[in-house]
Amino acid sequence: MKIESTEFGGWANCLRLVNDHAELIVTLDVGPRVISYCHLPGGKNVLKTNPEELGKSGEDHFVGRGGHRFWLAPETERTYLPDNVPVTSELLPDGVRLESFAGAIKKELTLTLATETSTVTLTHRATNTGAEPATLATWGITVMEPGGLEIIPRPPLGEHPRDLLPNRLLVLWPYTDTSDDRWRWGREFITLRQTPHSPPTKLGLRHRMGWVGYLMRSALFIKKVHFEEGATYPDFGCNYETFTNAHMLELGSLSPLRTVAPGESVGHTEAWRLFGSLPEPGSLKESDLAEWLAPFLAKLDHP
Repeated sequence: MKIESTEFGGWANCLRLVNDHAELIVTLDVGPRVISYCHLPGGKNVLKTNPEELGKSGEDHFVGRGGHRFWLAPETERTYLPDNVPVTSELLPDGVRLESFAGAIKKELTLTLATETSTVTLTHRATNTGAEPATLATWGITVMEPGGLEIIPRPPLGEHPRDLLPNRLLVLWPYTDTSDDRWRWGREFITLRQTPHSPPTKLGLRHRMGWVGYLMRSALFIKKVHFEEGATYPDFGCNYETFTNAHMLELGSLSPLRTVAPGESVGHTEAWRLFGSLPEPGSLKESDLAEWLAPFLAKLDHP
């Protein structure tokens, strides 16, 4: 794995983390933000970017830009504080640490790229630098290219009367139409198709299954999502949230919601894995999809 300076989208100050299996680009001119993730060096970026917003900085309002961003939950005015100024960076043996400020909150995003696989580990940490306690959670949002299929695994189905207590939580937003045919509510998976000319929809989960996937063209992106038992999470208890509109689809992981005193921090870690040059599954029936996914899931913790 090597790290080198590069240019991307009109930003002169970017870092490229690359090995034989993946390429990751972060910009130092705004952020912290990952702006590109490719299977193989020089490959196709699987993250959605907004061309008209790239290469710019210094705006006095929040700008989406695309890629992976570090937000703060719950979603309030603080969430939308601009991240449009240069970040501080520190090179690590296997990655980089980026740092910026959102008002009285210091954001630190640490990224590492494995040596022998496409695995990227991202640690989000928010520190209260103000004079008063702050209640917040870290929120990592990965914006995916349009046209793909999100795959969310569900817990195994139980039996009545043996299983009397609930084992899953779904949270719906006011604009989420559960009759929308982009959603499929299966026994093993919830799937969500990103399509053009479709209205926004959003779902939150208390997600204990450890991963979500996004299948596009001949690539499979997997995000590993952590859940801390006994912790309080934002939005009625969500550690994972997904949103889509006509232009993109977002995969979002969240930390527990905590009140941090001045000088204290809250944070969480997620991991990515990208598999490319794949034959698409023969069908999207649950049984076929589960069988097709199995070898990739087996590799999440191994080469």
